[in-house]
Amino acid sequence: MNEIPEASEGIEMVPVGYVENDYLEPVYNEEVYSKVSKIVLKKEFTDGLYRIEDFEKLYILFYFSKSKGYKLIHRRHYDGEISGVFASRSPYRPNGIGLTIVELLKVEGNVLHVKGLDAINGTPVLDIKPYIKETEEKDERAAD
Repeated sequence: MNEIPEASEGIEMVPVGYVENDYLEPVYNEEVYSKVSKIVLKKEFTDGLYRIEDFEKLYILFYFSKSKGYKLIHRRHYDGEISGVFASRSPYRPNGIGLTIVELLKVEGNVLHVKGLDAINGTPVLDIKPYIKETEEKDERAAD
């Protein structure tokens, strides 16, 4: 039988880098998906970018560092419907983790140039993972 960990246990994470762009405040804006941002990795993580150019798209996991508190029920920005926080992309979440798929434009040393990142300037990046179309579509077909 699986044991459930205590709710009070913490999880420690360290940002691998930070977002650089022109968005200074967390405001819902569809325009952000067409803009270019930089993800500046800490120097000690640069080797982790080896062969990242093999991928056209990436998952970016980040921390909503300016979002404080959360509501379990609220109105979604993108369609105006009332929903639970887990049925939305709200930055006001119990753990404040954001996830976006971006287009990788280029890599310069420890800097990724990406398109479509919906995070504001200075946002801590927690992880970067490749989006692998064949794997994602295979998973979708298996669920049908």
